[in-house]
Amino acid sequence: MDHTLDMLAGGYAWLPGLLRRADGVPARTRVMGRPAVALRGPEAARFFYDERHVRRAGALPEPIRATLTGKGAVHTLDGPAHRARKAMFLALLADPGHVADLVREVGESWEERAAGWASRPGIVLFDEASRAITAGVCRWAGVPVDDPDALAADMVALVDGFGSAGARHWRARRARLRREAWLADLIAHDDDAAAGLLARHVTRHRDADGRPLNPRVAAVEMLNVIRPTVAVAWFVAFAAHALHRWPGNRARLRDGDPAFAEAFAQEVRRFYPFAPYVGGRAVRDLTWRGEPVPEGTMILLDVYGQHHDEARWERPYSFRPDRFLDAGVGRDDLIPQGGGDPHTGHRCPGEAVTVGLLRDLSVRLARLRYSVPPQDLHIPLRRVPTLPRSGFVLAVARQSGG
Repeated sequence: MDHTLDMLAGGYAWLPGLLRRADGVPARTRVMGRPAVALRGPEAARFFYDERHVRRAGALPEPIRATLTGKGAVHTLDGPAHRARKAMFLALLADPGHVADLVREVGESWEERAAGWASRPGIVLFDEASRAITAGVCRWAGVPVDDPDALAADMVALVDGFGSAGARHWRARRARLRREAWLADLIAHDDDAAAGLLARHVTRHRDADGRPLNPRVAAVEMLNVIRPTVAVAWFVAFAAHALHRWPGNRARLRDGDPAFAEAFAQEVRRFYPFAPYVGGRAVRDLTWRGEPVPEGTMILLDVYGQHHDEARWERPYSFRPDRFLDAGVGRDDLIPQGGGDPHTGHRCPGEAVTVGLLRDLSVRLARLRYSVPPQDLHIPLRRVPTLPRSGFVLAVARQSGG
């Protein structure tokens, strides 16, 4: 029996429920007409991200390639082709100097927008964060944008539409076609844009076969820098939710302790739902803990369930940043952006950007004087990706000097 509809309807709870009913063995199911097994845990993450076991090429469904990642993107490659393309991103997004410059640009953009918040009766934090991040990342990247708010809306649509059907999905497809064409045209006809940091980096890249990226794939990969950076807005809204529910964290963030700010950012990434799971296909006949996994089987790694697994985390449904001040969290325990080594596998090369931005913006949020008016802050787990239903509305007070 195929469980694709259950997968779509179940959201973040579907795979944890499947594994719970399997009682500790790989959970077997069928999705998109293929046999599938579900795995969880750091050992499973290492198994999943080992290219000798699982391939990503051909595993991403067309609806995700047409919205979230783009066709021909790094996410769709394996082996030497993947490593060569991944090196392009690592040189840009894992370089501490580039990361610091990007965090600074986004911080300045945030402050520019925040200056006008007190004059309004309320602001939707998610919307404002996405716009501030878009303006900042484009300035850093050297991408000229006439209407950064419209670009922010399109970047949000790309992320919001990947896990859905219907209007959200088709909005995402239209946004991708529009923005790929826009960036390809910029590269070809705008000398300033072509000379910018991001376009220069992408167009000078050579793949494993020695060839440059064609204009459409170059545009795809430029979006794969801008779009996931803007997606940090989801975590900013979650950070506000955490500060509202657990206000004791505010003073420690406001004081600017860098170790606590880092721990807070990591706990936001662990506690709140973003990617429910990731998938690939078995490259050959495999075994997992003595259980056969035939070649071609879809392998699903339970990301959300792993982050809330009582066997791994003490009181996993409690928001406790201090857990990240200890040395006991391993590389493959926390996998919101993939597992394994980013230099050799599929772990996101922009993870340092995500953590750096979330750390900085969480401190700025903690230092902002605001109230939280009545609103719907429920986070529906059937919706992927999810968010507080209100987007988190703030009523910002006039900020005192000093």
